Amino acid sequence: MTITRRRGVLLGASALAVALAATACGSSSSGGGKSSSGSSQAASVSDADLQAALSAGGNLTVWAWEPTLKKVVADFQTKYPKVHVNLVNAGTGNDEYKALQNAVQAGKGVPDVAHIEYYALPQFELTKSVVNLDQFGAAALNGTFTPGPWNSVQADGGVYGLPMDSGPMALFYNQTVFTKFGITTPPATWDEYIADAKKIHAADPTVYITNDTGDAGFTTSMIWQAGGKPYSVSGTTVGVNFAGDAGTQKFAAAWQQLIDGHDLSPVTAWSDAWYQGMAAGKIASLTIGAWMPSSLESGVKSGSGQWRVAPMPQWTAGAKVTSENGGSSLAVMKASTNQKLAYAFLKYATVDEGAQTRVDNGAFPATVKQLNSPDFLNKTDPYFGDQKINQVLAQSASEVAPGWSYLPFQVYANSIFNDTAGKAYIGGSSLADGLKAWQDASIKYGKDQGFTVK
Repeated sequence: MTITRRRGVLLGASALAVALAATACGSSSSGGGKSSSGSSQAASVSDADLQAALSAGGNLTVWAWEPTLKKVVADFQTKYPKVHVNLVNAGTGNDEYKALQNAVQAGKGVPDVAHIEYYALPQFELTKSVVNLDQFGAAALNGTFTPGPWNSVQADGGVYGLPMDSGPMALFYNQTVFTKFGITTPPATWDEYIADAKKIHAADPTVYITNDTGDAGFTTSMIWQAGGKPYSVSGTTVGVNFAGDAGTQKFAAAWQQLIDGHDLSPVTAWSDAWYQGMAAGKIASLTIGAWMPSSLESGVKSGSGQWRVAPMPQWTAGAKVTSENGGSSLAVMKASTNQKLAYAFLKYATVDEGAQTRVDNGAFPATVKQLNSPDFLNKTDPYFGDQKINQVLAQSASEVAPGWSYLPFQVYANSIFNDTAGKAYIGGSSLADGLKAWQDASIKYGKDQGFTVK
C-alpha cells in the first residue's frame, strides 16, 4: 500500500546542480547500451557473496512507512539471527524524502535502505544517492516483476530499486449507492462514467460519484491511461508537453465536464472529510491503485459488504488499457557501508519469502509469481461482498500502457500542481489552461536547475 500527500520540495537547486554537473562530466549512470532488462552493468557480487554477508551479519537501518515490512523484518531476523534491522518510519512520502535528502547532503544519518515511490526514484538516481543494483545481479530479475513496476525502477541503463508493490488502477465503487440511483452496471467507459456522475448528483446534490480537488498523481495516471506521454527523459534532457499531448487533451476535455457541472465532491483525498464522505455514501466511487482495499477496510468500516471493484473505465469502448497509480520500491543508499547486506535484505523483502509475507498481510504484489497465484486470485473478500477482487486487479496489472516516464524532478513538479493546474478546480482557469501553466512552471524549474528542457 502506498499513501502519500505529494507536497513539498525534495531537492534544492544546489543538489540538482551538483548532480547535473557530475552527469555532464561523465557519470557512471550514463552511456552504454541497455539490454532487454534495461541494464548494462555486469554483476560483480555473486549470490555466494550475498549469503556470506548474511552469515556474517551486521546492522541495517531501513527507512520505510509501509506497514507490512514490520512482519518481513521480524521474519528476516529470525532466519538470519546475526543481522539486526532497525526499521524506522521517518515520515510518509515527501516527509521521508526531505529527511533523506537532508541526511544525504549532511553526509550523516543516511539509512542503508530507503522506501522510495516510483515517481520519486529518478530524482534520487540523478543525484547519485542510490546504488545501481546491477552490480548485485538485479538485471537477472527481469521477468520477476510485472512490466509497470520493473520499468519504474530503471534509469540510464541501470536498476536503482527493487519493486515492492504496484498500483494498477481500477474502479472501486459503492454498489449500494449506485443501485440507489439506478446504476446497475458500473461504467465501462469514461463517457458512461460522466453520465453516471451527472445522474447521481442531479438526483441528490449532496452525493457525488467521486471527489477531486486537484491531485497530480491522479491526473498523470489518467493521462497515462489515455495514451498521453507528456514527459520525455533522456539523461538530463527532458521534455514537458501537456499542451500538445493528445492524451492530456482527451483527459482535460472529459474532466472539464465534471468540473463545470460541479459534479465532483470538493473534498480532498485522505482527509477526515474524505473518509466520512465515503462512510456516509456521499462519495460513491474512487478510481485508484490496487493498494486501496486495506485503506477502505480500515477507514470506511461501515462500507463493509457494500463496495465492489470493477475494471477501470476506458477511453474507447471495448479497449483494455490501464495505468499505474502509486507503488514503491526499496533502494540501497550509496552512503551505506553495508551494501551487500542491504541488497540481500531488498531481495528477501521483494522477491523471496518477504514478497509472500507482504501479500499475506494485505500488500498488492509487484511480483508475477504472487500475482498469478491461484490462492491470491481466488481469495474472496467479505468487505467487497465476497468478490474475488484480485482477479480484477491482476488483470489491470497486465493491461498497463507501456512507455510512461516521470521527470527527474517529479517531486517538485507535483508540489506545484495545486498552484497551477489545481486552480481549474476552483474556477481559476480551464483544466487545459491549468495543465499548460503546470507545464510552463515545470519547464522553468528544469531550466533553472540546469536541465536541457524541450
